[in-house]
Amino acid sequence: MALRIGFTGDVMLGRLVDDRQRSRSVDAVWGTVLERLRELDALVINLECALSTRGKKWRRTRRPFHFRANPDWAVPALEAAGVDGCALANNHVLDYEEAALRDTLEHLDTAGIERSGAGETIDEALEPAVVTVGGGDGGDAHGLEVAVCSFTDNTPEYAADATSPGTAWIEIDRENEETRERVREALERARETDPDLLVASLHWGPNMVTEPPESFRAFGRWLVEAGVDVIHGHSAHVFQGIEVDEGAPILYDAGDFVDDYAVDDDLRNDRSFLFVLAVASDGTLEDLRLEPTEIDGCAVHEASPDAAAWSRRRMRALSEPFGTTFERDGEALVVPLES
Repeated sequence: MALRIGFTGDVMLGRLVDDRQRSRSVDAVWGTVLERLRELDALVINLECALSTRGKKWRRTRRPFHFRANPDWAVPALEAAGVDGCALANNHVLDYEEAALRDTLEHLDTAGIERSGAGETIDEALEPAVVTVGGGDGGDAHGLEVAVCSFTDNTPEYAADATSPGTAWIEIDRENEETRERVREALERARETDPDLLVASLHWGPNMVTEPPESFRAFGRWLVEAGVDVIHGHSAHVFQGIEVDEGAPILYDAGDFVDDYAVDDDLRNDRSFLFVLAVASDGTLEDLRLEPTEIDGCAVHEASPDAAAWSRRRMRALSEPFGTTFERDGEALVVPLES
């Protein structure tokens, strides 16, 4: 039986989400998708906030938004959903300076949630998150090892260096030698864990853009050439099309999964998918399932029939230039990956 690994777009638990959670159950933020999340064999998210009550707002450069969530509820909420890995290379992990970033790292480590893309130094930020999927049933059963490397091209002032905490920042340019060296180093560290599946989680590009630029497509193909099996993109707040290159799915942007953001009536940044990758026990990718979701009341829910239909139409249209075809399974779309 195939193992199912879930991927989501941005999970922002601060501001109004944080306020709302003070008067509702820890797992309420997951709304009607909670059971779907719990049924997965593993779950990887982009955590778009700090987990802390400490720190001061970043003022060294202009930052209009600052996101952090109280770890007293946020960490149990991540545990309730079965989150196994967090990508932290993004433009909000340092919103409340180093103290809040350090709290975030500590809280995730204490909870046993793997993380990548940020750390005390660039050396730590380049370390992969390694998640064991399945196994644990005794006998000779062994899990599928998934290594996740996380990078961002957002907010260069948040970049870690040899002595300062921050993110694994890169320029999205496959011809840039510094980028190539940094990415290759991270991928090599991931390979040293002997993973069955290698994932690159990228927080790239500007907000509210519906199509990836050609430079991102070229970079994605270069990552596949470098041995990456899955590309998990996010940052735009709206989902973008999916491309399959040499059997590797490239999710250019997974959109938003849960937040408190104002909704654009045309781009519908409140609508996206839970992306579920089916993987055989030997690491062979079988298919990618897209289960429609929508945000309401600072929580994520299964999409209404109308919202689901809109998201399916839009995903088909956005993916058509890449030659990606979908099958329909109930409310979901499915991309076959087996050759």
